[in-house]
Amino acid sequence: MVSKKITPYLFLVPSLILVCLFIYYPLIQNIKYSFYEWNTFSTIKEFIGIQNYQKLLEDKIFYQSLKNNVLYAIISMVFQIGGGLVIAAILEDTVFKRFSTTFRTMYFIPVLISTSVIGLLFNFIYDPEGLLNQFLQLIGLGSLVTGWLGNSETAIYAVIAMSQWQSIGYVMMLFIVAIQKIPPTLYEAAVLDGASKIQIFFKLTVPMVKETMIVASVITLSGAFLVFNQVYILTNGGPGQATEVLGTQLFHSAFINGDMGYASTIANIIFVITLILSFLQMKVFKTGKE
Repeated sequence: MVSKKITPYLFLVPSLILVCLFIYYPLIQNIKYSFYEWNTFSTIKEFIGIQNYQKLLEDKIFYQSLKNNVLYAIISMVFQIGGGLVIAAILEDTVFKRFSTTFRTMYFIPVLISTSVIGLLFNFIYDPEGLLNQFLQLIGLGSLVTGWLGNSETAIYAVIAMSQWQSIGYVMMLFIVAIQKIPPTLYEAAVLDGASKIQIFFKLTVPMVKETMIVASVITLSGAFLVFNQVYILTNGGPGQATEVLGTQLFHSAFINGDMGYASTIANIIFVITLILSFLQMKVFKTGKE
């Protein structure tokens, strides 16, 4: 008869096998492959040591990709975390309470739409004869008209803007849940003390949603370094390498250039970056108490 002490661990075995098979084994294999030179059309793998990592450090495209990912992360923090928190606070305010369900739905709908569909929509918006340029001409800002995705100066910002539009609703919902957990008596007391809505937001709401803010920040930062679909659909890393990110560089190295060893190296770098961000969330900010 199986001991009662062992029984709980037996229930964990199936999930543990799946995690090891589909997460840890591929991860270890990817680290191993980064020390080899090989491609998708050959079974021959030549051991080259750390040459792929040396090549990465000398690769200008890598630094351009990393720069774009960092830019992606900074703008996402401002608009998704800052903007999401502001929108959540407004929708949970008593003035907008009666309309909050409608507006929550409106802001969250983009999260549910396929990235491919959104990419086609924004291709239409960013077209030289598209809605954005027509709107700029309509309001007398024709000097700003440009080919947003074909201009190397504006392409990365156009891609990032699409991502913010799609993702802000998700972060907003996280903050709405956190704000709804704040006792209403605290807001009532603040109003009785004569605090303005701005003071209530910074002195009460922001400190009370700190836990959610940090978790949302890590999700947002990790997503910024894992981004692929939005860039691939809109620009495929172009024009030139103006919108190249680590995800698209990995894809091009693996499936366009056939250099799987180098692609594995890029994947390891992405893994290290996201691991560090997760470590900061768990250890430095000491989240996860709730």
